[in-house]
Amino acid sequence: MHKPGLQRNDLSISQPRGLTRLGLSAKLLLVTVLFVMLAEVLIYFPSIANFRRNWLHDRIAAAQVAALVLEGAPEDGLPEGSENRLLMGVGARAIAARVGGARRLLSLDSMPPPEVSRSIDLRSLDWLSAINQAVSVLVSPATMPIRVVGEAVGGADFVEIVIDEAPLRHAMLKFSANLLLVSLLITALAALALYVALNSLIIGPIRRLAANVMEFEREPENPQRIIEPTLRADEIGEAERALARMEETLAEELRNKKHLAELGLAVSKINHDLRNMLAAAQLMSDQLVDTRDAKVRRFAPRLIATLGRAIDFCQATLAYGRAAEATPAIRDVPLRQLVSEQAEMLGLTGKGQLRFENKVPAELVAPCDPDQLARVLTNLMRNSVQALTQAGAEDGSQPVLTVTGGPDNGSVTLRIIDNGPGVPERARANLFQAFRGSVTPGGVGLGLAIAAELVRLHGGTIALEPSDSGATFVVALPARRGNGH
Repeated sequence: MHKPGLQRNDLSISQPRGLTRLGLSAKLLLVTVLFVMLAEVLIYFPSIANFRRNWLHDRIAAAQVAALVLEGAPEDGLPEGSENRLLMGVGARAIAARVGGARRLLSLDSMPPPEVSRSIDLRSLDWLSAINQAVSVLVSPATMPIRVVGEAVGGADFVEIVIDEAPLRHAMLKFSANLLLVSLLITALAALALYVALNSLIIGPIRRLAANVMEFEREPENPQRIIEPTLRADEIGEAERALARMEETLAEELRNKKHLAELGLAVSKINHDLRNMLAAAQLMSDQLVDTRDAKVRRFAPRLIATLGRAIDFCQATLAYGRAAEATPAIRDVPLRQLVSEQAEMLGLTGKGQLRFENKVPAELVAPCDPDQLARVLTNLMRNSVQALTQAGAEDGSQPVLTVTGGPDNGSVTLRIIDNGPGVPERARANLFQAFRGSVTPGGVGLGLAIAAELVRLHGGTIALEPSDSGATFVVALPARRGNGH
């Protein structure tokens, strides 16, 4: 029996507690923020490298102006105080330019130029080196001045400057802080926009699906709980339509199962009394055999047999609804003998209007439970006998029931063949379902349902084989023991 409460408790135990605290929307927002931040981090490194390059280019550009001054300066140098003003305007300790093969130098310190910790040549600086050097400035700043070389204008060959790295690092940190603020703002806006879009397009419909499933779980037989699909043409629309079809099918099946359960309960309550009444009628009918009336003596065996079939039918009905079939006790069984025994029980071995032919080879043996296979044969053969007795042969000839058998692709196959009217088309769709697959008027379809269940327990198959006339049921069992277990 279905126990929703117990299943929900089991699921709640198996799920990680951290995941149950966050809904799908919160997880989506968190993942969006993480991915946008990752993108910002990947953008940051080229940005900080480009900022450092531009900062140094600005200093080189200012130094180029100083180089032009040096180029036009007289041989005895610039006027007193002009050099310091040039250096302070550039923000450098020293400026050097090569003009006409001669190297001109401006320096705040006395000669020689100050020592430097690293040299940077902007003329041949690639992006990977620029990123690496920018990270080095932030992580491990130089304690001594650095030397920067750049292109020159005018008659100078190149310009180089010696500057302190502290102002550069301070400018890079300020740029990083501003970039961080802008990144956070962009991240928040992008995450919010993406969250709103996905929440309306995906999360909202998924929540609707989940809510409907939970409501349907509480009342699966209520048709009002079946979801109403939207007109969406995407995957969510397809999921809604598939869920609606599934819920409709499941609701119908549950209603049918409930009806059958109630019917089975009613049958089990009346079965005992009905069986006792039929047994008493059978005992009283036995006394009719000794009567002097010839007509009564002729019909008494048929009446006793009919009562016996009614008792068997009550027992079969109760057995089907009471419990599942037992596991088959497999052993090698000669099939020809088993078929003959069932034919004798059904009264087919004597002379009569119906001819019975047992064409199962005498050497044919199959691993099976003889009692259960006997029940399968009895149900199938009785159906054929009833069809032939009520309607006769389809072509007007003598009614014939034939059982054949033989090996077939690793299986042992039995065929129950009759030349009767065949199985009605309306009964074929639910042929092996209880109370839905009856092939005889007034029947309830238990015989074929029980036969199909017993054959499946053996690991075999049962089917109605297409034929031009009559009905042919095929039972295929595994040729080796244990195939069905």
